[in-house]
Amino acid sequence: MGRSLIVYDGDCGFCTTAANFIERHMNVPADVQPWQFTDLAAVGTTRERAEYELLWVDTRGRIYGGAQAVAKILIAAGLPWSPLGLLLRVPPFRWLAHGVYRLIADNRHRLPGGTPMCVLPADQRRSG
Repeated sequence: MGRSLIVYDGDCGFCTTAANFIERHMNVPADVQPWQFTDLAAVGTTRERAEYELLWVDTRGRIYGGAQAVAKILIAAGLPWSPLGLLLRVPPFRWLAHGVYRLIADNRHRLPGGTPMCVLPADQRRSG
């Protein structure tokens, strides 16, 4: 794998807004793509995991999810983002980051850019 990969939920407006922010405002050396257009088996993950959390797949194929994926993105973005990413890797900040990530992910349909579609399993979402 030549570049790292960020995999997000392309059906979720909040997730898409976050992915667009990463692409436009952070210099992350990674490809950013929705899981719906990713060969998840080739990446080494499942649809269930990709629906559950943001994924960072590094150049060695290691997969980090949720808050640790966010930490990896921040670290890879360099300054001024990397110190926050490094902090999110260390307990107790790691534990706090996990809780905050789950709170946001579980309520993304209520956040700016989110829609009721965000809360539905992918097989129940209407297509574009």
